[in-house]
Amino acid sequence: MPSYKPLILSALILSVTASFPMAASCLSAPDTIILNQGGKLFQPFEFNHAKHIQTIKECADCHHHTTGTLPPNPKCAKCHANSSPTSVVSCKGCHSATPFSPETLSEKSNAKERYHMDKMGLKGAMHQSCISCHQKLSAGPTGCQECHERSAAGKALYYTGKVADKSSKKHH
Repeated sequence: MPSYKPLILSALILSVTASFPMAASCLSAPDTIILNQGGKLFQPFEFNHAKHIQTIKECADCHHHTTGTLPPNPKCAKCHANSSPTSVVSCKGCHSATPFSPETLSEKSNAKERYHMDKMGLKGAMHQSCISCHQKLSAGPTGCQECHERSAAGKALYYTGKVADKSSKKHH
């Protein structure tokens, strides 16, 4: 008599992954990601992706609009109610690293859908997502250098060695 256990197990695995499409992609997600690789003022830093997956457990909380889940914002849901998962879930898949470059501005002005004219750049999207979540959970860094140290150019720009004179502030 043939054993149906392998067939039943395969069907069970298939039904679970079909029910939870992000489960398979979460399993293939990298444990760590190097962020700010092209940064000029702050050094690149290691983002512990595995720790965030274990803590948050819902990919769509960070990877909004890319997982095929309904966006929480009702204004977004009007157009994105039937969005399907995308192959690229990284922030830079939708948010430009150079939001004010002539290429990006031209692309925005030529877009048929003008609603996303105000889409923030990569830096803004990451900071808004990361910092607001850390503040909401009262966990994780919220300061600039808590995530990434300044580069030599950043130190030159931000640090003059002088302290502002508090008495020079005008009181209204």
